[in-house]
Amino acid sequence: MKIWVDADACPGVIKDILFRAAEKREITTTLVANQSLSTPPSPYIHMLQVPAGFDVADNEIVKRLDEGDLVITADIPLAAEVIEKGGKALNPRGELYTNDNIRARLNMRDFMDTLRSSGVNTGGPPPLGQSERQTFANNLDKLLTQHQSNLT
Repeated sequence: MKIWVDADACPGVIKDILFRAAEKREITTTLVANQSLSTPPSPYIHMLQVPAGFDVADNEIVKRLDEGDLVITADIPLAAEVIEKGGKALNPRGELYTNDNIRARLNMRDFMDTLRSSGVNTGGPPPLGQSERQTFANNLDKLLTQHQSNLT
């Protein structure tokens, strides 16, 4: 298993959790973004800069993704592609996207896009709180533990 991070919009506190997990579990973690991001020196943590453009980072992640890899993203269409390709997708708030919930998330996203395009101010998500950070860390740990127990 490798971890891929849709890093352009990933909060710094989530990246920090990922960096610690990569070191502790010795798992390759790659941040994919259209700008250079700093990463700690580590044989397990990498930065992949892609050209600017719509969905360029998403497309690169899907292209490089192997079945069973984990992708960290808040991008619901990317999460749907990851699941379709046999990967796992976890958002920065700790929600695991699955075959059972991704269709509803896509429908809600499309509905909100329609509202926004008609001029309705839908606001954005609330700031990432301590409970979301803890949920993310717990679910990440659970996924990595499951993966490592499957190897033994």
